[in-house]
Amino acid sequence: MLNFAPWDALLRQYVDTQGRVDYYNWKKEQPQAIHHWIKNLEKQLHLPNLNTDEKLALWINLYNAFTISAILERYPIQSIQPKILGILNWLAFLWFFLFPAHSFAGKRYSLNQIEHNILRREFREPRIHFALVCASIGCPLLRNNAYEPAQINQQLEEEASRFINNPDKVRYNLETGTLYCSKIFKWYSQDFLQIAPSIPEYIRTYLKTDIPINSSTPIVYLPYDWNLNQKPRNKFLA
Repeated sequence: MLNFAPWDALLRQYVDTQGRVDYYNWKKEQPQAIHHWIKNLEKQLHLPNLNTDEKLALWINLYNAFTISAILERYPIQSIQPKILGILNWLAFLWFFLFPAHSFAGKRYSLNQIEHNILRREFREPRIHFALVCASIGCPLLRNNAYEPAQINQQLEEEASRFINNPDKVRYNLETGTLYCSKIFKWYSQDFLQIAPSIPEYIRTYLKTDIPINSSTPIVYLPYDWNLNQKPRNKFLA
């Protein structure tokens, strides 16, 4: 049986309803808690025996847990795009996603491998892009509870709706008839186009307001904010 309860408890304690993470107190109080949970999880499961929903919930939770753990190791930082003398350190930035630093069930994984070789390849589920968190402000908000197999479809629907109805991620200019949206829709367009004939039409299925968008609606992709999505601790971190 998959036990996500320890991960769920950590999320409820250190992530607020706006998806912001209290890295300061998490690192101060329970810096090794994620590692201990993953090690215990390894002992109690056999991957081939899991059904589709169990595997999907497992790998989403692991991706997010590995990401948060990597940030805790580096914290305090202001962005997941490190800079040296004001110049972006591309090597370190790419290393964050490409290096197989994360161990699970006798294998080592990079964040990219989990996302592209497991989640995208095996599940072909575009809503994962509203659930996977890279710790930046531009990425989806982190849920303050774990993904559970019995609720995974509902949870992914909630995150798709939360992302698409967030004006920081998707908004429409009525005067110009232009749809502004996150670059996630550009980077993973082929995944969304498996479900809908166009990006605007995919977005429209989740909008809570009646906006006149269709396949011919022009799109402008918003700048992606790589600053760390953290809970403000004082005026200097706000």
